[in-house]
Amino acid sequence: MMGPAHSLSGAAAWLGVGAAAAAADHAMPWPVLVVGALICAGAALAPDLDHKSATISRAFGPVSKALCGIVDKLSFAVYKATKKPGDARRTGGHRTLTHTWLWAVMIGGGASALAVLGGRWAVLALLFIHMVLAVEGLLWRAARVSSDVLVWLLGATSAWILAGVLDKPGNGADWLFDAPGQEYLWLGLPIVLGALVHDIGDALTVSGCPILWPIPVGRKRWYPIGPPKAIRFRAGSWVEMKVLMPVFMLLGGVGGAAALNVI
Repeated sequence: MMGPAHSLSGAAAWLGVGAAAAAADHAMPWPVLVVGALICAGAALAPDLDHKSATISRAFGPVSKALCGIVDKLSFAVYKATKKPGDARRTGGHRTLTHTWLWAVMIGGGASALAVLGGRWAVLALLFIHMVLAVEGLLWRAARVSSDVLVWLLGATSAWILAGVLDKPGNGADWLFDAPGQEYLWLGLPIVLGALVHDIGDALTVSGCPILWPIPVGRKRWYPIGPPKAIRFRAGSWVEMKVLMPVFMLLGGVGGAAALNVI
């Protein structure tokens, strides 16, 4: 799928988690619901860091472009080193390593460790990165006609304000993990979820997605998981824009309302 649909699906997924948490009598404080939805929306763009034309590859200027090239080469190297006889021949790393459950868990776990061990500045850095990506994904029309600097300023300002809100007692810095020193350990959860939702979205398209790697399926280790090909669609097609995006908006609204006990 394209960036806007990925971001909407990520936000909707976290709001759905919020609804489930409320139903299980472990409701999220509203700042966790909001921040988690924005992080998840941003994280849902991150697996495409292996593609030079993706939203994330241009979100941070030369830095993200350079990182994109590194991740693409790393992904391709891992693909070549681990592929089985049934896997297709490739010339690049797009939709390989960064589009797997293992990558999602590693990135989310790393983010949680960084948030706990790195303190406030690490939390601010994580929030800044994902706020910028959320702006690029959710407000994509405005972001494309704005300068990168304005988007970065919005991301930085949002990160600073939201971190201040979360730090207040009862607002969620210690949500889910309340032992001393475990504040913000939960930040990795929306990152994992965003990456997995991205992979599921890509699995619905014509090419499928190797979510299960490194678990082999038959003669393939990079098996492109997906529904029957007859019901798949091309990225950017009318199905994505006219059907899936409105559905994600509706589900997100319902999930958010349920999470806040409005309905």
